[in-house]
Amino acid sequence: MTSKVLSNHLQQPCIRILSFCESTTSRIGSHIHCPVIKLSLLDNLNLCNNLLSLYLKTDGILNARKLFDEMPQRTVFAWTVMISSYTKGQELASALSLFEEMLASGTVPNEFTFSSVLRSCAGLRDLNYGSKVHGSVIKTGFLGNSVIGSGLTDMYSKCGKLEEARELFSSCKNGADTISWTMMISSLVEARKWKEALECYSEMIEAGVPPNEFTFVKLLGASSFLGLEFGKVIHSSVIFHGVLLNVVLKTSLVEFYSRFAEMDDSVRVLNSIGEQDVFLWTSVVSGFARNLRAKEAVGTFLQMRGLGLQPDNFTYTAMLSLCSSVQSLDLGKQIHSLTIKVGLEDNTDVGNALLDMYMKCSASEVEALRVFRAMISPNVVSWTTLLLGLVDHGFEQDCFGVLMEMVRLGIEPNVVTLSGVLRACTKLKSVRRVLEIHGYLQRRHVDGEIIVGNSLVDAYASSDKVADAWNVAKSMDKRDTITYTSLVTRFNELAKHEMALSVINHMHGDGIRPDQFSLPGFISASANLGALETGKHLHCYSVKSGYSSSVWVSNSLIDMYAKCGSLEDAKRVFQEIATPDVVSWNGLVSGLASNGCISPALSAFEEMRMKGTEPDSVTFLILLSACSNGRLTEMGLEYFQSMEKIHNIKPQVEHYVHLVDILGRAGRLEEATGVLETMPLRPNALIFKTLLRACRYHGNLSFGEDMANKGLAVAPSDPAFYILLADLYEESGKPELAQKTRSLMSQKGLSKKLGKSSVEVQGKVHRFSSEDVSTVEKTKGKGIYAEIEWIKSEIERSGFTYRGNESASYHSAKQAAVFGLVYTSAQTPVHVVKNKILCKDCHDFVSLITRLADKNITLRDGNQVHVFKNGKCSCKGEEASFVLS
Repeated sequence: MTSKVLSNHLQQPCIRILSFCESTTSRIGSHIHCPVIKLSLLDNLNLCNNLLSLYLKTDGILNARKLFDEMPQRTVFAWTVMISSYTKGQELASALSLFEEMLASGTVPNEFTFSSVLRSCAGLRDLNYGSKVHGSVIKTGFLGNSVIGSGLTDMYSKCGKLEEARELFSSCKNGADTISWTMMISSLVEARKWKEALECYSEMIEAGVPPNEFTFVKLLGASSFLGLEFGKVIHSSVIFHGVLLNVVLKTSLVEFYSRFAEMDDSVRVLNSIGEQDVFLWTSVVSGFARNLRAKEAVGTFLQMRGLGLQPDNFTYTAMLSLCSSVQSLDLGKQIHSLTIKVGLEDNTDVGNALLDMYMKCSASEVEALRVFRAMISPNVVSWTTLLLGLVDHGFEQDCFGVLMEMVRLGIEPNVVTLSGVLRACTKLKSVRRVLEIHGYLQRRHVDGEIIVGNSLVDAYASSDKVADAWNVAKSMDKRDTITYTSLVTRFNELAKHEMALSVINHMHGDGIRPDQFSLPGFISASANLGALETGKHLHCYSVKSGYSSSVWVSNSLIDMYAKCGSLEDAKRVFQEIATPDVVSWNGLVSGLASNGCISPALSAFEEMRMKGTEPDSVTFLILLSACSNGRLTEMGLEYFQSMEKIHNIKPQVEHYVHLVDILGRAGRLEEATGVLETMPLRPNALIFKTLLRACRYHGNLSFGEDMANKGLAVAPSDPAFYILLADLYEESGKPELAQKTRSLMSQKGLSKKLGKSSVEVQGKVHRFSSEDVSTVEKTKGKGIYAEIEWIKSEIERSGFTYRGNESASYHSAKQAAVFGLVYTSAQTPVHVVKNKILCKDCHDFVSLITRLADKNITLRDGNQVHVFKNGKCSCKGEEASFVLS
C-alpha cells in the first residue's frame, strides 16, 4: 500500500479519535499529532481543526499556537478558535495581534471572530481599535447580528461611551433578542446607572422579549444598590417568568439577600430546587460571615463539608475574615489547621486571610510574621496586610522598611499600601516622613487618588500642618466625606474648633452633605465653643437627614448639650437612643456630674450597670471626678478599688490624678502622698500640680513646697507650679518668698497662661482675652470695659455685696459674659467657654449678673460647667471649683 493511500485510509479514523478525545477532554488524542506530521496529513483542514480544538481544551494555548503556526492552510474556524482562546485567557493584546494577521491573510472574519475581538477591545478599553472593528463589521454586513450588536454595545460602554452604546442599541432595538437586551442592561449596571437598568428591563418586557437567568443576575446587581424591595421585585419576576434557578442565578440571589442581612432568604434560596455547588455554599458562608453571624457561618461550613462539598480557597478566606471581624483567635487557628489538611496552605488568598486574622486577633505579631515568611509568592495584598498589621501593633517605624523591601522586590505598592504608610506617619507625628512619602506619591503621580489624598490630608492635619492639609485637599481630583471628616476631626484635636466648623462651608462648595461620620465632629466643635445655637442647627439637620438614629451622632449631641448646660436636652437625646452603648452612658453620667448633679450622675452609673453595659476606663475617670467635685471621698476610693478587682480595668495615670484629688480635697494629704510613692506608674506633672493645689487650699506649706519641687523636676517649664507656690506663700504670710518665686518665674522667661473666653451670639463666636487694668486705663470708658463698669455700678446701686479684685476687673470671663448679656435677647441664655479655671472674682460677678438681670448664664471651664441662675451656681459656691484669684 502506497504512502498516499495509507494517509487517505487513516484520515477518518484519526478524525474520529480526535472527536472522541475532545468530547471527553482526554489528552490521549494529542499523540495523534506525531503520525499526522509523519504522514503529511497537515493539509487535511478538518483533521487539523480537530487537533487544534483538542490542544486548546486539554493542553493550553502554547502548544495549540505551535500547531496553528505549522498549519499550511487556516480556515476561519482555526483563526477564530485561537483568537477566542486568547480572549478567554485574558491575553487580549495577543488576540488583537492575531486578528490583524487574519485580516492580512485575506481570511474574512465571521460573527464569532468579531465577537471575540470586540470582547478584547472592551477588556483593553481600546476605543480606537474597537471603532475600527465596528467599521469592519459594517463592511462585512454583520451589523444586524445580535451577538455582534451585543459585543459592540459592551465595548462602547466599557470604553466610557455609554451614549454611543445606547444609540447603537436603539438603532437595532426592534430586532434585539434576549442577549442584546441583557448586554444593554449589563452596560447600564456597570456604568452605575441602576435605575436606568431597571427601566431598560421594563422596556424589554414590553417588547415581548423573554429574560433569561443572566438578565436577572445583572438586575440583582443593580438592586443591590437600589434597595431590598427592588431585589424582591426582581426575584418575583424570576418566578413569574418561570426562569430556571441555575447555580449562577441562585448564587446572585444569595449574595443579594446577604447584602441586606436577609440571611433567612439566602438559606431558602440555597435549599430551593435546583443544582448546588461550592460557589453557592460559599456565598451563604460569606453572607453569614459578612453579617457577623458566626454560629450560623460555622454551621453552614460544617454542613457543606458533611454533604461532600469540599470548601475552596474562597470559603476558607470567608471563614478567616469572620474570625478577624469577631476577634476569634481559637476559631482562626482551627481553620488554619484545616487549610493545611486540604493542601491550601500555599494558596496566596488563604495566606493573606491568615495573615490578616493573626494580625487582628493575636496580641502578638509573631504568628502573623510566621505565616508571611511561609508564603511562597506573597503579592501586594500580602505586603499591605503585613504593613497595616504592623501599624496596628505599634511597629510604625518598621513599616518604612517593609515598603522599601516591597519596592526592592519589584512589588508595586498600591494606594492602600501607601495609605497604611501614611497612617504610620500620622501615629509617629513625623512631618519629615510625611514629606518623604508625599514626594514619592508625586513621583508616581498617585497623590491625587482619593484614598491616598485622604491619608495625606489626615497625616498633615494631625501634625498641625493645617495649610499643607488644605493644599492637599484642594489639589485632589475629587474629595469625599472622608476628606472632610479627617479635617474636622484633626482640627478638633488641635483645639481649632472654629476652623473645624468652617469645614462645613467647603463641603457645601463640593456638593457634599455631612453624614453620620462627619456630623459628630461638627457637633463636637460646637460643644467645645459653647455654640449652642449652632449645635441645635446641626441637631435639626441630623433629624431631617435621618442621622438622628445614629448612636455616634446621638452621643455627640449628649456631650454638646451637657457642655452647654442644657441637661434636659441631653437627657432627651439619651432617652431616644434605642440601644445606648458605653459612650452614650459615659456622656450622660459626665454631663450630669459636670453640671453639678453628682447624685443623679452616680444613679445613672448604677442604672447603666443594671442594664448590662460594662463600664470602661473613661467611665471611672468620670466617676472619680464626680466624687472629687462632690466631696464623696469614701465612695471615690471604693470606685477606684473596684476598677481592677471587679471590672478588670487597670488604672492609668489619669485615674491616679483623680484619686489624689479626692484625697487632697478631703485634706488627707499624707494618704495622697502615699499614693504617689506606691503607684505602679511614674507620676506626671499633673499629679504634683493637683496635690500642690490641695496644699494651697488647706494651707499646708511644707507639703506644698515638696510637691512644687517634685513637680518642677518633672516639668521645669510649667509656670503653674510657680504661680500656685507663690500664692501659697502669699496666703501663708510669706510675701517675700511669694515675690521671690514670681521673680524666679520671670527670670526663666515663663508667664502665666493668658485667660481666654468665648461666647456665641447669633450664631457667631466672639473671643475675649484677659486684660490688665493698667493696659486698658485709656479705653476704660469705651466698649466692653464701659459695659463692665456700668454693671458694677448697677450691682452696687441694687444693694448687692460685691468686693471685686481690681486685678481681675477685665478678666476674659467677665468680658464674654457681659457681651452675651448685652447682645442677646432677654430670653436667650448665655454660654461662655473659658480656657482655664474660673477665678472667684469672676464667679461672684457672673452670679450677681444673673441675679440683677434675671438671666441664665452657663460658663464652662475645662470639665466643670457652672450654671448660674438667679444668683446661684450649680457648683454651690464650692471654693475648690475655682481659683481664688
